[in-house]
Amino acid sequence: MNLAEIARRRYTTKAFDPSRTIPAETMEQLRTLLRFAPSSVNSQPWHFVIASSEPGKALVAQGTQGNFAYNAPKVMRASHVVVLCARTELGDEHLTAVLNQEDADGRFATPEAKAGQANSRGGYVKLHREIGDTAVWAQKQVYLALGELLLGAAALGLDACPMEGFDPAAVNAALGLNSRGLSAVVLVALGYHAEEDFNAKLPKSRLPAAAVISEI
Repeated sequence: MNLAEIARRRYTTKAFDPSRTIPAETMEQLRTLLRFAPSSVNSQPWHFVIASSEPGKALVAQGTQGNFAYNAPKVMRASHVVVLCARTELGDEHLTAVLNQEDADGRFATPEAKAGQANSRGGYVKLHREIGDTAVWAQKQVYLALGELLLGAAALGLDACPMEGFDPAAVNAALGLNSRGLSAVVLVALGYHAEEDFNAKLPKSRLPAAAVISEI
């Protein structure tokens, strides 16, 4: 696998072929990528809703009305749409669930190690609560998962379109996210580009390496 070539080839798809569906085994790989994405102090402050049915995609598309109508075809014509959500709070129930999972997975050799992890993660959560940016901190972790998803999709030969152009409140309402302590952050349409996708025919453009990368 040549990651540099994948990065050069990957692009933001503007039109999807609705006749093509991502195989189940490929989607399972993407689910694993999302589940194992990195997050600060392993806080995992996220949830991912995957819409593949027409009714499911229609619910997500409720957030692509009005000024965001240009994104509605991407949602409805894609094979799958992922709604990447952030937790609005990192409460004790979630933190305990993460800690217990780490324990079950064998990450702690001693009770003291488990307590140390709880104190360390709890310290960061307390810091962000005091600063008042817990929601922003959680959203930053979601974007780590977004990057992993986009690169992974490209490596699997899929096309993708990340979208911030939607109404989070409308998506939250359509999917009942607020009652679950979640809020939609970004959408990703996944599938295969259509012949009319103009972006597939354009050269990829980035600033020169020297303009964005420094060596010290």
